[in-house]
Amino acid sequence: MLGNDGPVAFVLGGGGVLGASEVGMLAALLDRGIRPDLIVGTSVGAINGALVAADPTGGSVDRLTELWCDLARGDVFGGSLLAQTATLVRTGTHLQAPGPLRRLLADQFGDAVLEDLAVRFQCVAASIERATEHWFDSGSVVDAVLASSAVPGLLAPVRIGDEHYLDGGLVDSIPVGRAVHLGARTIYVLHVGRIESPLRPPRRPWEVGLVAFEIARRHRFTTTMAALPDDVTVHVLPAGGEPMGFTDRRQFRYRDFRSVPGRIWAAQVATEAYFESVAGS
Repeated sequence: MLGNDGPVAFVLGGGGVLGASEVGMLAALLDRGIRPDLIVGTSVGAINGALVAADPTGGSVDRLTELWCDLARGDVFGGSLLAQTATLVRTGTHLQAPGPLRRLLADQFGDAVLEDLAVRFQCVAASIERATEHWFDSGSVVDAVLASSAVPGLLAPVRIGDEHYLDGGLVDSIPVGRAVHLGARTIYVLHVGRIESPLRPPRRPWEVGLVAFEIARRHRFTTTMAALPDDVTVHVLPAGGEPMGFTDRRQFRYRDFRSVPGRIWAAQVATEAYFESVAGS
C-alpha cells in the first residue's frame, strides 16, 4: 500500500553520470503529486536534490533535464586528455578544474542559502581534517553542493572555512539514516541503480578494488535498512533498464553522457510501474 504518513523525505544517493536516473524518479514522484517535506542528498544526489528543494514542482524536472544536457555538451567535465593531464601535473591531485561546475551551479542557485530553499534540504560531505561526515544545513547552496560532489581524484577538495571536504559518497552514499534522524516517516530512496546488481567475489585483478569499494559503499545503506524503526516506511524506487554490473567500467566514464536520456526515461517508466504495483497491493 502506498501511503505518505508523517513527514515525507526524498533521499538522493551518489553515483556520477548514473545520477540521471534520479531525474526520471523525480518526474514520476512529482507527477503523482508526491511532495517532500525534507530532501537529503549525496554527491550528484545533492545537485539533483538541491534543485528540487528550490522548486518542488514539475518545473524542477525540466530544469534538471536542461542541466544534465548542459553537462553533456558543456565544459564542466570536458577538456582534452592533454588538458586533463596538464591539470593533474599542475595540481598533483585532480583531473578537472572546479570552475566550470561552480559556474554551472551558480547559474542555478546564485547566492541562495540552504535556509531559504522552499523545502528543507541537507547534503553531506566528508571532512578531511576530522575524517568524518559533515552535514550542510545552512550557508551557501553552491558551496555545500560542490563539497558534496568533490569526487576524489576528479575534483579538488572544497575549502569552506578552515576545513576541506571531499565527496559525500565516502561517508554516506544513500543517506536514509539521516532522513530518519531528521524525523521522516515516509522515505523515497532515489539511487543510481548499482544496488540492484548483486555482488560476487572478484575474478580479475581490477575487480578487487571495485568489489571492496562497493562493499564499503553499500554497507551503511544495508545496515540502516535492516534497522529501520517500525513506524518508518521506505520505498526504494527502481532505476529501470538493465542494471549496470558493479564491475562494468562504463560507470566510470564520467564524461560519457550519451546514456542520459535513456536513463531518465527508463527510471520514470519503472517508478511509475512501481507505484501502480504498490497502490494495487
